[in-house]
Amino acid sequence: MATRLHVDAALAVGQTLTLPDGAFRHWVQVLRAKPGDQARLFNGHDDYEYRATLTEVSRREACVRIDAVDTVQRESRLSLMLAQAVSKGDRMDYTLQKAVELGVSRIQPLISERSVVKLDAERWDKKLEHWQGVIASACEQSGRVRLPTLLPVQKLGAWLAEPTTESTMLKLTLAPTASAALRDLAPPSAACLLIGPEGGLSDGEIAHSAQAGFVGLRLGPRVLRTETAGVAALAAMQALWGDL
Repeated sequence: MATRLHVDAALAVGQTLTLPDGAFRHWVQVLRAKPGDQARLFNGHDDYEYRATLTEVSRREACVRIDAVDTVQRESRLSLMLAQAVSKGDRMDYTLQKAVELGVSRIQPLISERSVVKLDAERWDKKLEHWQGVIASACEQSGRVRLPTLLPVQKLGAWLAEPTTESTMLKLTLAPTASAALRDLAPPSAACLLIGPEGGLSDGEIAHSAQAGFVGLRLGPRVLRTETAGVAALAAMQALWGDL
């Protein structure tokens, strides 16, 4: 399988361009690509994948020529949004990576009452930049050509209070005491899944989410960790209603 590289730029057949630093490091320095090797480029904003040939390599940069373009459709017919309370360490990276592989189109990082991660504005900006890289890498690996939208970090209460224009979206949050199961629900065309942090959502947050239209969902008899819950629920939703 050809190496896939995310290049955040306008791309066109016949174009020659210098690879961005991340793509250069991965393809040339790590994978040891040489002139004549081929890769597939995507910019994350459309449904095209561009076939490119490595033409020049120096110590610090490399150039490619775009030879052809293919239309690619790998997006799920089920529009999925993951609203995930930020978890610590590499747990959040894992959740984002698997959510991309499972076809989410939007990701909303949230700060809740029991969130462990506490950062200032500058460090949140750096965290978002890091997560954007995780998302791009997951798209490279999974074959997607459209990058899911990563929204700015918000406090859960403020996010729940925002008005929504998506009246047909099914809103779900995992709750061990809930009685509803996925198989009991009518298949939606769009769904939003709210997942709490390591300590779960507080009683007040669960009540607030219910007022905002979220339905409590029981995903089996066992309590799942925050990094497992979203992945398991997304996989089940795609299996029932999407393209798995």
